[in-house]
Amino acid sequence: MSVLAFAEQRGGALRQAAVEAVTAGRMLADALDVELTAVLLGPPTISGEAGKLGRYGADRVLLGSSDLFAEYVPEEYSEAVVAAVRESESKAVVVSASALGKDLAPRVAARLKAGLASDATEIGVEDGRVIAVRPAYGGKVFLKVAFKSEPAVLGVRPRAYMAEEAPRDARVEELSTKPDPAQLRTKVRMAAGEKKERPDVAEAEIVVAGGRGLQESEHWTLLEDLADALGPATALGASRAVVDAGWRPHDEQVGQTGKVVSPPLYFAVGISGAIQHLAGMRTAKCIVAINKDPEAPIFKTADYGIVGDLFEVVPRLTEEIQKLRSEG
Repeated sequence: MSVLAFAEQRGGALRQAAVEAVTAGRMLADALDVELTAVLLGPPTISGEAGKLGRYGADRVLLGSSDLFAEYVPEEYSEAVVAAVRESESKAVVVSASALGKDLAPRVAARLKAGLASDATEIGVEDGRVIAVRPAYGGKVFLKVAFKSEPAVLGVRPRAYMAEEAPRDARVEELSTKPDPAQLRTKVRMAAGEKKERPDVAEAEIVVAGGRGLQESEHWTLLEDLADALGPATALGASRAVVDAGWRPHDEQVGQTGKVVSPPLYFAVGISGAIQHLAGMRTAKCIVAINKDPEAPIFKTADYGIVGDLFEVVPRLTEEIQKLRSEG
C-alpha cells in the first residue's frame, strides 16, 4: 500500500509543483503509515531528475521516460498515472492543482471511479479516512470533506504545502505501462509560450498585486519598482478590474476567475478586497495590504495593513527595502 504523488515536469526538469506534491504526499503517507510512491513522466532525459524526488520524501519512483511523454497529452498521462495507482496499490493520489494538474486529476478520478477533492488547502487523515479542506462559495467558507472509498484523488493548491526535504534512498523503477504510438489520438506538435523575466504569479515566492487604486496603467511602474527591490522571485499580480480595463494581461489576474496563489508573501496594493479577489489569495502565508480606505475589506484578511496613499507609501517602502538589501 502507498500514497502516490504525481511529479510534474516541463522541458525535462522538475517543476516546483512536483516537490510540493511529494512533500504533501510524504505527510499523508506518514499519517497512513504507508510508503510514498512518486510517478514521473517525461522525455528520456527525465531519468536524471528521478533521484531528486527521494530528497523530498519519495520511497519509490515509478518512471515513465519516453519521447511520447515529453509534452502533456491528457489521454496518455492519465492512463499512465492510473497504471501507477494500480501498480503501487495507492490509497490516495496527490496532484498539484496547477493548470496541468487541474486537467489531469479529474481524468484520473473518472478512470478510477474515485472521489476527487480539488484545490485542497489541507489534507490529512481522521479516523482512518483521508480528508481534505477546500474552499467553496467563492472562498467564503472552507469545507472539510472525507472520502468513502479508495483511492482518494487530491488536487492540492500550489503553495499550500511548501517543499520540505525528508531524504530517502528512493528506488527508481520503470513504469510497466508504455505509451503506444498507434493508440495516440492527440499529438503535441509544438508548445509555445511567452518568455518572461518574472516567475509565474501562481508559483512565485512573493506576489505584488495591484488594483484600481493605481488609477491608470502608467502607474504600474510603482509596483514594478517594488517587485525589483524584493528580488527575482517576485511576480506581479492584478485584480479582475485591472485586467478587464486592459491595464495588465489576464495571466496576471488573481482571483476566482483568474489564478489561485498561496505565496509566503503577498502585497495587495490599491485592492479593496472583493470576494472574487480574496478567493484567489486568502491562503497566502502573509498578506500586506496598502489602501487609503481604512474600511476596505482587504484589511480583514491582511496580516499587516498600511492605511495611506499608495503613491506615497509604495515609493517609501521600495526605498527602505532597497536600503536593507544593499546593507545585507
